[in-house]
Amino acid sequence: MNQPQPNEYSDWSKGYIDQVNGDLMEILQRQSTEFPEFINSIAAKADYAYAPGKWTIKEMTGHIIDTERILVYRLTAFARNEQAVLPGFEEDDYVANARFAERSLLSFTEEFSLLRKANLYLFRSLNETELNRAGTASGKPISVRALLFVIAGHMIHHTRIIKERYL
Repeated sequence: MNQPQPNEYSDWSKGYIDQVNGDLMEILQRQSTEFPEFINSIAAKADYAYAPGKWTIKEMTGHIIDTERILVYRLTAFARNEQAVLPGFEEDDYVANARFAERSLLSFTEEFSLLRKANLYLFRSLNETELNRAGTASGKPISVRALLFVIAGHMIHHTRIIKERYL
């Protein structure tokens, strides 16, 4: 699948989309197992935050799961030709209200793996017409194709942050 064109997304998406190099579907598939394996390998740091006010590994993992759910909802709505404008979300508020510290890290990695595997069925079912559909979320236009790239790029972005700042 080709990367989305600049007219398919707004500036906030570009940083995530630009992270994706290679076959998108292969990357999304690999992430379903590689990310949980990576997070489980650093389980000793589950409650670690690299600075005051920064998220812990558990919170980062919970954020990734929440964001995937939200982006996949948007993708589904727009693929099905939803015309309503979808709301944004404040990631810090979601993390603050999620009680991620009460959960085991293993519960997050199992949840992510199952969530992504289920989402892959949807991703693979999309045809060119559906990929080209777009809608508005968070006050910004975005195509279904761009959302797929954002989902993969968001994971790449946060994995890089964990490796650079937490390890």
